[in-house]
Amino acid sequence: MMNLEQSLALIKRGVDSITPEASLKEKLALDRPLRVKLGADPTAPDIHLGHTVILNKLRQFQDLGHRVSFLIGDFTGKIGDPSGKNTTRPPLTTEQVEANARTYQEQVFKILDPAKTEIVFNSHWLSKMGAEGMLKLAASQTVARMLEREDFKQRFATGRAIGIHEFMYPLLQGYDSVELEADIELGGTDQTFNLLMGRELQKQHGQTPQVVITMPLLVGLDGVKKMSKSAHNYIGVTEPANEMYGKLLSISDDLMWNYFELLSFRPMSEIEQFKTDIVAGRNPKEVKVLLAKEIVARFHDDAAADAAEEQFDNRFKHQALPDDLEAIALPHGLAIANLLKEAGLVASTSEALRMIKQGAVKCDGEKVEDTHAVPAAGSAIYQVGKRRIAKITLA
Repeated sequence: MMNLEQSLALIKRGVDSITPEASLKEKLALDRPLRVKLGADPTAPDIHLGHTVILNKLRQFQDLGHRVSFLIGDFTGKIGDPSGKNTTRPPLTTEQVEANARTYQEQVFKILDPAKTEIVFNSHWLSKMGAEGMLKLAASQTVARMLEREDFKQRFATGRAIGIHEFMYPLLQGYDSVELEADIELGGTDQTFNLLMGRELQKQHGQTPQVVITMPLLVGLDGVKKMSKSAHNYIGVTEPANEMYGKLLSISDDLMWNYFELLSFRPMSEIEQFKTDIVAGRNPKEVKVLLAKEIVARFHDDAAADAAEEQFDNRFKHQALPDDLEAIALPHGLAIANLLKEAGLVASTSEALRMIKQGAVKCDGEKVEDTHAVPAAGSAIYQVGKRRIAKITLA
């Protein structure tokens, strides 16, 4: 059983901000389980490791004895969250939302404890508000307040359209916290405005305002953009063990520490020791293998993680591929010959075509035989002959 200070230390690990931190301490000292809220619009069918950053934090709250309200935004998903968007986001159909919501429910329990999780849908109350209720909610805030939000501010300043319905989105998300009487709400840093709106609306309804905890956005495999399906730089939680393992080993040595902090369950003291060991000469790949196996085992099992490591070694290590391959980022959609030329592995596309026909080109250890192939997005190791090798990420 953790004491208050130990609980705080666990919760604060990897967190970007806590608003206000003093209130979090007060709530944790209450003699009752707290209601911890996370809202997710079912805009895509699959959950990736970026989503699990927040889900892992929710699981920590559950392990401390608190209850999670996992809110599926089946109503707000039809509007489209404008957070971080430069243009109006297309709304989803009812059928798309329902199909994605079913998948979300199946996948979140790979991390959350079902016995301590309440699945709720915001259509249960938002659909009943009617025109009068919506107008009353809209009247609680001003246009000037909405334009304080950075993405709205930028779009307004540059003359890009902002739909009236987009102003409603933060209000509806905030009202969810009123309905749930949330003690704490979690979200990514791009959700800060919406989360704080929940505090404002709770105050207006006479409730104790929720504590807002924001988590960093996990950087994707390309090392640049946040992990997302649209950027083709993600690892899905339902991907095969071998694929998940290979993608995790493809991240850069620097990015590895961010993944350790946000995804690993190892103590921070152990992770700091890994850093010390590498400075002293330990191969970073050895440590990256530990990270990859931990995550693969979490979503599959230990046997699958061991098998993925063995298969990867059989395909790469035994071919004496260098551990410090320079990562090259290229746009997805290039034909194989153009990809090899842009990566500097061949001098021309004609040479690339000739090498493919000779069976001298490999992708992740497998011969490339189709001269018209367009490689899929993601990271892979390409080899031309015995000496020309590169790790290429397509996004």
